[in-house]
Amino acid sequence: MSTKEPYSYVVLRYIHDVLTGEFVNVGLVMVVPGRPLILTKARKTFGRIKNVFPDLDSDSYKRAIEAIERGMRGVERGLKSEGLFKGDKTAGDYARIALPLDDSSLQWSPIGAGLTADPQKTFDQLYQRLVARYDRPSLRRRSDEDVWRPVEAKLKEQGVTIELEPKRVQGSTDAVEFRHAWKNGRWHVYEPLSFDLADADNIKDKARRWLGHLSAVKVGATDDVQVHFIVGRPQSASLVPAYRNAVEILRQVPFDNDVFDEDQIDDFVNRIEDEVRHHEGRAQ
Repeated sequence: MSTKEPYSYVVLRYIHDVLTGEFVNVGLVMVVPGRPLILTKARKTFGRIKNVFPDLDSDSYKRAIEAIERGMRGVERGLKSEGLFKGDKTAGDYARIALPLDDSSLQWSPIGAGLTADPQKTFDQLYQRLVARYDRPSLRRRSDEDVWRPVEAKLKEQGVTIELEPKRVQGSTDAVEFRHAWKNGRWHVYEPLSFDLADADNIKDKARRWLGHLSAVKVGATDDVQVHFIVGRPQSASLVPAYRNAVEILRQVPFDNDVFDEDQIDDFVNRIEDEVRHHEGRAQ
């Protein structure tokens, strides 16, 4: 039977508003004096905190966490070189060397304690329960090319032979490069846009950038261009209103344009096929 040793721990809390006292656990320090051993871990990402406190100053938070990590590394070096485990110091004592008690938004919790036969396992369990318990795995967000890939597959499936090429549309002061284009009297350009983004502002900002860019290019442009957008939805249902707003923004692009949702891929590919067949009929 393994011998169990005493340990102590403290949790690092991010307190967003000292008046309300609301906080999120963001780190853990555990000390096993009998080894001697000190284990530390802090949350470097702040997606979950942003979900709770949208006005989080991300840069300040990141700098504060990095400062605490440097402080804890200094504590660990001191423990090894000076034998500071002698005495009855707890995890709280060592944690306050790296981050003294003050009125900042990062604070240490009251001390917890227990017995362990496997310090690393106990530490991992504590971190999971106290810090990472409500974390959600990050979603893989789809890129513009992910939106375009099914279009290529559908064109091939329907036997539509078309050589698409990049097309640079030049205005008097600005230009834009489209990745998929061909000429049939006029230029048809096809642009996939993924709006599978993290929040509503990012979704609308992407559409605004395209509107602004193409509005600038329109001034002085001599090419006859029709722009076809195919757009991918966000995975989160809560972001669908922002997505719909983004689609309406794209419809304001000053070139002749249409916007297809990815669910309308059959209509989108049929439009391309009709244009190709029409071109082939004229060529005969």
